[in-house]
Amino acid sequence: MANTSAPSSRRWASSVTPQSSASDPAETEALRCLEQGTTKLEEGDVQGAKALYQRSVEIKRNASSLFNLGVTHYHLKEFDEAISAWKESIALQPSSPDAHTNLASAYIISPVSRPDLALHHLEIASSLSPEDPEIAFNHAAVLEATGRLEEALEKYKRSKEFGVERAAVHIRNVGAKILGKKMKEAQKSEKPEE
Repeated sequence: MANTSAPSSRRWASSVTPQSSASDPAETEALRCLEQGTTKLEEGDVQGAKALYQRSVEIKRNASSLFNLGVTHYHLKEFDEAISAWKESIALQPSSPDAHTNLASAYIISPVSRPDLALHHLEIASSLSPEDPEIAFNHAAVLEATGRLEEALEKYKRSKEFGVERAAVHIRNVGAKILGKKMKEAQKSEKPEE
């Protein structure tokens, strides 16, 4: 299983738009629930945050509330619900690298792991945020876990270039795996057929 990082507890949305309009009472209430949910999450009250995000989503569905609802489901190990919330969040805001990265983590860690879908969303996240070191590291980890060693090595190198020091160990390990694989292939081709 890949060693992807959990959705970052510092990467939740705090508002629906940069400056929300207070003219719509439903939007105002949904925003209030979203902000209160974020406060609860910062305090470590995941259940309280989940209830407030759920209320926000019920009042007015938006990408921020759905994203944060997904975070709470993930932390509560409700992976199917997290996946559902993040998929809907992405449908409303497809350019969120964090939503794609979190969705990939849920696909990997859920009871029925889906590395194919994780890779798909990590590729999207990488294209949206090509210099994000954690996205590159997570992408490398899933590539390594699925046996795509050369691609994993490149992503680990990219991650290290952008400051993820723990990538150095993975670069050595994957490099050794690639070398071992090449040595086995060379030995097979040198053996005379009987």
